[in-house]
Amino acid sequence: MSKLGKLDVVGLLQEHGAILNGHFQLPSGFHTQTYIQTSLVMQYPNLAQKVAKEMASKFPQEINVVISPSVGSMVIGQEVARVKKARSIFTERINGVMVLKRDFKISEGERALVVDDVLNTGRMCSEAINLAKGYGAKVIGVVAIVDRSTGDLTMNTPVRGLISYPLQLYTPDNCPLCRQKMPLTVPGSTIHHAHQEG
Repeated sequence: MSKLGKLDVVGLLQEHGAILNGHFQLPSGFHTQTYIQTSLVMQYPNLAQKVAKEMASKFPQEINVVISPSVGSMVIGQEVARVKKARSIFTERINGVMVLKRDFKISEGERALVVDDVLNTGRMCSEAINLAKGYGAKVIGVVAIVDRSTGDLTMNTPVRGLISYPLQLYTPDNCPLCRQKMPLTVPGSTIHHAHQEG
């Protein structure tokens, strides 16, 4: 299978309508003009597998467990774990705190890789790293499909993305899109219902 280049990844995202333009509110509360919805590509397992192979190659060392820090990154986490012949687990929040549920465990000394779909502020990946380190794991690094970070992520571990697509962030009280009265979308909050015949 041919290796995916940066242009191929951007092409895949564009081809599947995954790069959206408008006025979006991110989970961090910041507003932005572009939103990348990788799930539109990840719904095709053959494409997810191609992307995962490329991500896995960013960290050639042996990995025991892949950690997905969000629902959006679970599919690609599973695929990267398949390539690395590792376990795949995901974190969840209880009262705002990131934890492991479902009897997931990380053993002391295990080599962990945090896999994200889109890296924005890096906050969730940082929490996943701290969680893994709390179990005594050695975190090898963080890999994302799209690295949208714009500043220092201070994760004390290597961070690698397939593509860099810097994010323009605005605070809600200083957002030019709000001033232009553009409708605000909160991604992930839209539920599509199937049309029902009456």
